[in-house]
Amino acid sequence: MENQKLKKEIGFFTALTIVMGTVIGSGVFFKPEAVYSATGTASLGLLAWILGGVITICGGLTAAELSAAIPQTGGMMMYLQKTYGKLTAYLLGWAQTVIYFPANIAALSIIFATQVANLFGTGDGIIVPVAIAAAVFIMLMNFIGAKVAGSFQAVTTICKLVPLILIIIFGLFHQGDVAFRLFPMSVADHPFLTSLGSGLVATMFAYDGWIHVGNIAGEMKNPKKDLPKAIVFGLTGVMLVYLLINIAYLFVMPAAALASTATPASDVANIIFGSIGGKLITVGILISVFGTINGYTMTGIRIPYAMSLDNQLPFSNWFKKLGAKSSVPYNGGIVILLISIIMIFTGKFNQLTDMLIFVIWIFYTLTFIAVFVLRKREPELARPYKVPLYPVIPIIAILGGAFIVFNTLFTQPMNAGIGLVLTAIGLPIYLYKKKKGHFSE
Repeated sequence: MENQKLKKEIGFFTALTIVMGTVIGSGVFFKPEAVYSATGTASLGLLAWILGGVITICGGLTAAELSAAIPQTGGMMMYLQKTYGKLTAYLLGWAQTVIYFPANIAALSIIFATQVANLFGTGDGIIVPVAIAAAVFIMLMNFIGAKVAGSFQAVTTICKLVPLILIIIFGLFHQGDVAFRLFPMSVADHPFLTSLGSGLVATMFAYDGWIHVGNIAGEMKNPKKDLPKAIVFGLTGVMLVYLLINIAYLFVMPAAALASTATPASDVANIIFGSIGGKLITVGILISVFGTINGYTMTGIRIPYAMSLDNQLPFSNWFKKLGAKSSVPYNGGIVILLISIIMIFTGKFNQLTDMLIFVIWIFYTLTFIAVFVLRKREPELARPYKVPLYPVIPIIAILGGAFIVFNTLFTQPMNAGIGLVLTAIGLPIYLYKKKKGHFSE
C-alpha cells in the first residue's frame, strides 16, 4: 500500500545524482591519513580505494533487490525483520541509535573542529569545545524543523563539490618535487594482507551511505532497468572521483606525509593554491563537513522515534514526543547528542569511524545474505529489480563484508569489542520488553 502512494517520477539521471550525492561526503577529505598510515605505500592505498569501490558497487546492487521488493519506511530494519525476525532488526536500530549515528556525528564534529584549528592556526585545545558546539548547533537547527535542515543540506551538497573539483584539476597538473611511484606495492613493516584490510576499513567510511540508494526504487519510472545502471555508474563515478583526488593528493604530497597529517586535503590545498587559496578551499571543506553532520543528524534522530512507535525502547512514550511546532522527534535527538558528546571527548576520529564501520557492516552483510534467504523462502515475492549476475555479485558483497568485519575483529580488537558490547546491551532490553508483552516476535 505504501508503494502505491509513491509517485514514480525519478528517471535515470536523477537517480544517478542521488546515488553520487548520497555517498560523497567528508571521508574523501580526511581518510587519506588512515588509509596511507595503514598501507604504507601509495599503490596499496589506491588498491584499498579500488576494492572499497568494488565492494560498495556489489553491495549496492545486492541491497537494491531488497529495497525494490520491500519499499517500506525503515529501510534495512524492515529487510532484516522480514528475513530474520524482530530481534535482528531491533539490534540494528539499537546499534544505529547508540553507535552508528552518534559516532558519525562525533567523528565528523571532531574533524570539523580540527579543520577550524588548522584554519586559524590555534592549538588542539579548541578541538573538543568546537566539536561539541558544532554538534549542538546542528542538532538545534534540526529541532527548528525538517524544512530548515533540508534547505541547509541542499546548499552544503553543492558546496562540497567545489573543493573536490578544484583539488583534482589543479592537483593533477601540479608541478612539484614529489615523485609519484606505484612500486613497491608493500613495505616490510606493513604486511600486505593486514595492511590492505585496515586500509580498506578506512575507505569504507568514505563510501558509506550506499545502503540508502535502493530506497528510491519505489519512486523510479523503470527501476528494473534504471536502478542497476544508476548504482553501477553512480558508484563507479564515486570510485573514480576518490581515485582521482587521491592521485592528486599523491602528486602534491607523498604517502608518508599524507599518513602523518589529520588535515590532508587542506595541506594539499595550501601547497597548490598558497595560503589564501588554501584557506578558501578549507572553508569549502568545512561547509561540506557541516552538511554531512547535518545529514546524519536528520536521519539519526528519527531512528529512536521509529523504534518507540513499536514500544521497542525504554521510555518509548518519551521518545514518541514531537515538537509542538516543528514535529521533530527532539527527545531522540537529545539522547543521540549526549552520546555524541561523550564520544567527542575521546577525540579520536579514526577510532570512532572504524568502530561504526565494523558494527554497521555486520548488518550490511546480513542484508546481503538476506537476498539468498528470501529468494529460497519467498520465490513468489514481487521483485521489480533483481541483482544482476546472481549469485556472483551477492557473493562478492558477502565476502567483502565478512573480510571487513573479521579483519577489524583481529587487527582492531578494542574497537570491535567496544562496538559489540554496546550492541549487545540492547539484547537484555529487547528480552525484557518482549517478556512484558510490549511487542511480539
